Amino acid sequence: MEIIISEEIRQRCPEMVGAAVLASVRNTDENEALWSKIAHFIEEYRQKYTTESIKQMPAIEATREAYKRCGKDPSRYRPSSEALVRRTLKGHDLYRVSTLVDLINLASIRYGYSIGGFDADKIQGTRLTLGIGREGEPYEGIGRGPLNIQGLPVYRDEMGGIGTPTSDHERTKLSLSTTRLLAIVNGYDGNRAQTVACAQFIQELLREYADSDGGEILQF
Repeated sequence: MEIIISEEIRQRCPEMVGAAVLASVRNTDENEALWSKIAHFIEEYRQKYTTESIKQMPAIEATREAYKRCGKDPSRYRPSSEALVRRTLKGHDLYRVSTLVDLINLASIRYGYSIGGFDADKIQGTRLTLGIGREGEPYEGIGRGPLNIQGLPVYRDEMGGIGTPTSDHERTKLSLSTTRLLAIVNGYDGNRAQTVACAQFIQELLREYADSDGGEILQF
């Protein structure tokens, strides 16, 4: 799998770096050991941050700035990492979706990066290109229906958009039948070391909770 950052993104977000995990996995409804880990982490997190202070987290702040540069209001279309963090800090539990989605959400909260999680076998072709959403471009967000992605960073395969920092696409979403995962860490803060650390954390979680050897990390 090749991941390319387009020139239009490079011009607006020259700091952007990414790391992706491509791995064979086994997905399950939920994993109680994982949820125990998530609950413990969230308790510590609530003692450290507030809904206001998270905006200054480098990864979240940089993603919000990337939205502005690409033409989207980050307060109307929140990056998924910020939405997850805000939810936990307001005292709400995270949604329980599946083991793969849940562990990606944990990594997103821990590092502040918006992370795309895709069924690699549903991606058309062997290349993803990160560009900017166009006016009228069709896109069905997971659980959201049609989503206006104009001005949003978007990964496209041969058929079209599959992932934005706000929501991934229904077409390539993770399911209980997923056996190959592609998880993309979006580092609009330009911190290569942190994006790789986040990818390595995902590998650790996959080994522990998804019957995986952790797969490989792709840097772009």
